[in-house]
Amino acid sequence: MSDFFLPYNHKLKERARELRKNMTPAERKLWSEYLRHSPYKFMRQRPIDNFIVDFYCSQKRLVIELDGDSHFQPEGIERDNIRTAILENYALKVIRFNNHDVLTNFEGVCGAIEFELQRS
Repeated sequence: MSDFFLPYNHKLKERARELRKNMTPAERKLWSEYLRHSPYKFMRQRPIDNFIVDFYCSQKRLVIELDGDSHFQPEGIERDNIRTAILENYALKVIRFNNHDVLTNFEGVCGAIEFELQRS
């Protein structure tokens, strides 16, 4: 689609840079052991609209979010649902994993990502 538009919030550029320098252990593992070597180009900590997504593949319009404990509290769940709905309105596919799964079931997480990459 040549008319595809994804808003980039320049005000989030510095914060995204800080987040790339200070990745969580789960983000670091997923990036260094899998996404960085993918045949599809992924960006880390990419500003989209008023959010910074953990990983984004523009070729597949895929957003990967890794969630810590705060995401499983009622406020975090509601915030994530709103965030996902907004991102999906840009024709993006959002998939979420919790940090614990990345660290303890890495092969399963990579398999789920691979499945999404192949189906889109």
